[in-house]
Amino acid sequence: MPHGAPSLLAPASVPVDPIVRLSAGELASAIRSKAVSCVETMRAYLDHIERVNGAVNAIVALRERDALLAEAADKDAALARGEYHGWLHGMPQAPKDLAMTKGLVTTCGSRIFSDHVPQADSVGVARMRAAGAIFIGKTNTPEFGLGSHTFNDVYGATRNPYDLTKSAGGSSGGTAAALASRMLPVADGSDFGGSLRNPAAFCNIYGFRPSQGRVPRWPGVDVYMQQLGIEGPMGRTVGDVAQLLAIQAGYDPNDPLSLADDPAVFAQPLETDVKGTRIAWVGDWNGYLATEPGVLAQCEQGLATLRDIGCDVDAALPAFVPERIWRLWLAHRHLLSGGGLLAHYRDPARRALLKPEAIYEVEGLLAMQGAAVFDASVERTAWHQAVLRFFERYDFIAAPTAQVFPFDVEQRWPKEIAGRAMDTYHRWMETVVPWTLAGCPVISVPVGFNEAGLPMGMQLIGRPRADLAVLQLARGYERAADWVDRRLPAWMAA
Repeated sequence: MPHGAPSLLAPASVPVDPIVRLSAGELASAIRSKAVSCVETMRAYLDHIERVNGAVNAIVALRERDALLAEAADKDAALARGEYHGWLHGMPQAPKDLAMTKGLVTTCGSRIFSDHVPQADSVGVARMRAAGAIFIGKTNTPEFGLGSHTFNDVYGATRNPYDLTKSAGGSSGGTAAALASRMLPVADGSDFGGSLRNPAAFCNIYGFRPSQGRVPRWPGVDVYMQQLGIEGPMGRTVGDVAQLLAIQAGYDPNDPLSLADDPAVFAQPLETDVKGTRIAWVGDWNGYLATEPGVLAQCEQGLATLRDIGCDVDAALPAFVPERIWRLWLAHRHLLSGGGLLAHYRDPARRALLKPEAIYEVEGLLAMQGAAVFDASVERTAWHQAVLRFFERYDFIAAPTAQVFPFDVEQRWPKEIAGRAMDTYHRWMETVVPWTLAGCPVISVPVGFNEAGLPMGMQLIGRPRADLAVLQLARGYERAADWVDRRLPAWMAA
């Protein structure tokens, strides 16, 4: 499996420009007030990317420096004329390499699309562009977003900023690694099987999977069934995540199931009193989920923080057999991921370029019968009802974001956890699956590091459509446990 070797294995110390250290919110304010220029911002980020990206391999298809500085100068000129395009005005951005981006090579991590240049933006990219973003390139992703480890045959592997021999997670691994390395101020990603959450946990940042329908998706070959894959924001602060969500969210007629709620609510201050909030900790589902030693203990630190800010945390589980959740997940995953890849599979030339995990999803689909699809939907409905009943007792649910700490970058996926074999390429991420299927808003928050210095995260899960409440709880947690600024990657100068 070609992962690609970094050009810089162990940088001793990389200086970080003060502009690059700013949160996205701080940078937006500095640009709007003209305390820093868009050109200064772009130059600082490009210099930092030049120093760092060779080791991490998070940013791909990076554009020419002169063209980017010229765009930044145009943004400064607009400000001088009194034109402010939005919260992302003049900010460097690199959409995930699954998101169609006009004029930029967009490969989806596949050799099938190694030279693909879209003629139009996806709705999410268009909204970021309208808010003033300057697109400098893309962020790396596994082939077609399959798997929670970012590697592909086009660009190689993305490495974890906290240990360059480890995985950055996926499928938004390039996004997470770029944020942790300060190569982007805030960024977009997407999530079907934990792809906003797992890399956030692996890279000590925040990743938010919105409620089903919160963020519209277009283009797409199907707009009715493809609701389990959701776009969302990632950032180093909860406030940055919420501000980007305010740009991404909102109804679009191309996605008839998208929500029409006013997204401006996410741009407001998130501070609220969380005392007395009832949280259910599901942990490893009474031993059902295999977890690497130390994962649950690390999450206990996060639970202690929640208790410190006044939350009531109890161990509790929804009344539903978890193996049923996994079976219905497999059916939906085959149906949706396999269906999206079916045309490539049927073409012999393109099929030869598909990785084994893609073949697995398509062949799983082809083995299904119509009754199985219906049965899976009925089971998902039953699970959704169980979740709603559980939320009658609790305000939020907490769960580990991952079942393992970041693993060797040369490994495709963990084949076993704590002596238990993983029978599929995504079984090791089963902890995220229930909340994908329930359509709940979920944020992964950092909970610290193990003795080897590897990060871990914890999911905070809210009722369907309670996105704002999840962000408010996460903000309360962040005030008490600011792991992002407390611990930079060791090779970044303090």
